[in-house]
Amino acid sequence: MGILNLTPDSFSDGGRGPDASIALARSWGSNVDIVDVGGESTRPHATPVSLEEELARVLPVVRALAPQLTISIDTYKAEVAAQTIAAGAEIINDVSGGLMDPALLDVVASTGAYVILGHTRGTSATMNDLADYRDVVAEVRDELGARVAAAGAAGVAPERIFVDPGLGFAKRAEHNLTLLAHLHELRTLGFPIVVGLSRKRFLAEVGGIWAMDDREEATAAAGAIAVWNGADVIRVHDVTRQARSLRVAGAIVRSG
Repeated sequence: MGILNLTPDSFSDGGRGPDASIALARSWGSNVDIVDVGGESTRPHATPVSLEEELARVLPVVRALAPQLTISIDTYKAEVAAQTIAAGAEIINDVSGGLMDPALLDVVASTGAYVILGHTRGTSATMNDLADYRDVVAEVRDELGARVAAAGAAGVAPERIFVDPGLGFAKRAEHNLTLLAHLHELRTLGFPIVVGLSRKRFLAEVGGIWAMDDREEATAAAGAIAVWNGADVIRVHDVTRQARSLRVAGAIVRSG
């Protein structure tokens, strides 16, 4: 899954305009399976944007890319989900798993879209204060299970659901590392697992790597471990370089 941020304040690669974003996604070619388009940053302490602004950012890109590529929309807003699905998006990637706007799950159910249910606590403003766990793996698994149940209650078909442990969302570095080491325990939920770890702060903290462009090796190492431990989709910024690493990791897993 390639990340296409249309936000000026993304922690890693914000500020790219629509034309450059479209060209970048097309340049990924066969290295990418899903293009994840985001119009609002959800990093800790990010500034929320209006519905109108988010739609203005993402809709032209979705319309341009959907005929050729599988498009996911990184949003928690039901109306953004509805309009981007109408424009050709097939997947809704909600970091809150439907908590921030429960109507989003109704949109997914009524349109037959796929949904990635992410784990977090609180909002961008409060998530860091809620990173308190006795057993992070068990608690994330149970809280994701509750989001799966909510999606099912809204009418989302089970085969349309993915889950995401939400690395970096209401989690400190040690929580992210533990989740990656025990990712296989989330398989008990019975759904494909998406992992977003690309260039994240916990990699910098562990490796002492603060420049964004220097985090690709750490991303590749963590991505390979995630695949080994059961991840089905890895969300990355540098698609071409990471695809090489992930192809090798996947081949090793399949050979076992």
